[in-house]
Parts: sequence; structure tokens; C-alpha cells
Amino acid sequence: MLLLSTSSLTGYSLHRIFSFAKKANYDGIDITLNKLNYDFWDEDYVKGLSDAFGIPVISITAPLKGMNEKRVDRIVSLAKTTNAQLVTFSPPHLMDKNTKWFSNYLPRVKKDSHLSICIQNVEAKFMFFIIPEYKNSTLSELKKVTGDATLDIAAIDPSTWMDILKAQKMLWSNIKNVFFSDRRGTKTGLLPGTAGGWISYLPLESFFMKLKTVWYNGHITLKLRQIELWAGNEDRVLQNLEFAKNYYSKHFLDFK
Repeated sequence: MLLLSTSSLTGYSLHRIFSFAKKANYDGIDITLNKLNYDFWDEDYVKGLSDAFGIPVISITAPLKGMNEKRVDRIVSLAKTTNAQLVTFSPPHLMDKNTKWFSNYLPRVKKDSHLSICIQNVEAKFMFFIIPEYKNSTLSELKKVTGDATLDIAAIDPSTWMDILKAQKMLWSNIKNVFFSDRRGTKTGLLPGTAGGWISYLPLESFFMKLKTVWYNGHITLKLRQIELWAGNEDRVLQNLEFAKNYYSKHFLDFK
């Protein structure tokens, strides 16, 4: 299934994002939560929009930092109300004092809720050049927490020893969702293939072929910077959503 991340259309109301997903024939929505989008946390409102548009909420992505057990419970409640299948969390941020919600609480939540509780990779960033911004964030560590992973391919820096093909091989059966976009240098969240008129910097075609050959049956979620979709121009937004969907169809659905 091809999902649309609400983060790709930051600045639009949730109602409008569902409308775009409906018009562009996306299979579902990934609700990306943050502290300021209050409507996104409203269980009945989100469920009502999903029912009205006939677009399921398949995935929910938790805030990047500021997490604790209480907030985890609220997100899981949202997932249950909206009938979401998976929830993605990031590793603990350096500034978060409480990390028990991550290593101790999430495995119990997965067991009790029967949801797919995924841990996503985050781009390696450092404070003072030596202190990792996120704890326990290596691929080998994150797949051990709950056994489920979300792979953000644009967060893999191809200038390092790691690339998206190696990342896929390392996580393999752990992957339940893939955040899909392109990258050039330090610019991430770009349109796939010919993002911004550039030649693709990531081996996206090879990546999708690899997913197909290992019979990947998880979700793929379009997650772009809103400027890539030309947010503010409805016609261009729909054109770019269609462009990304066609790329996905050509290199994943239609690959033989």
C-alpha cells in the first residue's frame, strides 16, 4: 500500500490532506504527530475524517522527541480508535531525560496492543561534533527493541559506509514501513527519481527491485518536504502526488 504522510503537506488542515489523498488515489494516510497539530491528536475527529473520505489511517508516527509512557499510551489509543495498523517511534532524543518508555515500555505495548510498534532510523547528527543527537539509533540496535522497524531511506547518508541497499539488507524482515523520498547531498525529502530536476542521488530503482525480490509486503509512505509538492498550489500538489505515485507503481508494483 502507498501511504501519504501528513508531514508532506505541513501547513494544510487535516481535512485538506485527506482530500488530497483521496483525489490522488493514495491507499491510506500516515498521521505524523507533533505538539502543535491539536486536531491530529483528536481521536474522534481523525476517525470521522477517515470514514468520510474513505481513506484509512494505516500508520501513525510519533513526535521526534519529548516522549514518555503517558504520551505513548495516548498515541496507542489514537491508533486503536482509527484502526491504524502500525505506530512508528524514534529513538530517545539526547534532551529526553526519560528513556524507559523506549527500551522497557514499547516492547510491552506491542505485546499488549497487538499493534506493529516500529522504531525508525534517524539521520546521524551530533552535538559538539561527538555526542549523538539520538540514543540507541544504529540499525542493529533499533531492530532489537520491538522487532519491527520503519526505514526512512532519505535519512541514510550515502556518503558514509551505509547506503539504502545495505540498510534494507540489515533490517530485512524487520521492515514494516518505508518512508519514501529522494536525497541529494544534505537535501532530503525530495521528489523521487528526478527530484527538483536533479538526477536521483539514491539508488531508488535498485532499492525497490530489492524489496520486490524479497517479497516485501509492508507499507511504503511518501514523506516529502512540503516545498517539493508545491504546497499552496493545489494543481501542482496533485501533479506531484501523481508523479510520486507513478514512480512507485513503475518501480515497485509493475516490476517483474
